[in-house]
Amino acid sequence: AARLYRRAAEQGHPLGQHNLGVCYREGQGARQEDREAARLFGLAAEQGFAASQFDFALFDAQGRGGLPQDDVKAARYYRL
Repeated sequence: AARLYRRAAEQGHPLGQHNLGVCYREGQGARQEDREAARLFGLAAEQGFAASQFDFALFDAQGRGGLPQDDVKAARYYRL
């Protein structure tokens, strides 16, 4: 599945970006890598994909994936 998600993500599809981010976050079908998960969630979140907005906010709130811990930014994404 990760291979198909990667193809969709590379074409800019937010669902593919989100699902590939989940694969990276969970280490399923891809190595576990929070930084890449955060990048993919961010791309999909910027396109208005609600699940990615939530996951990106969670990463912001926790300071995961190389993101600095930022409750204000997280709150903005939670409200979208």
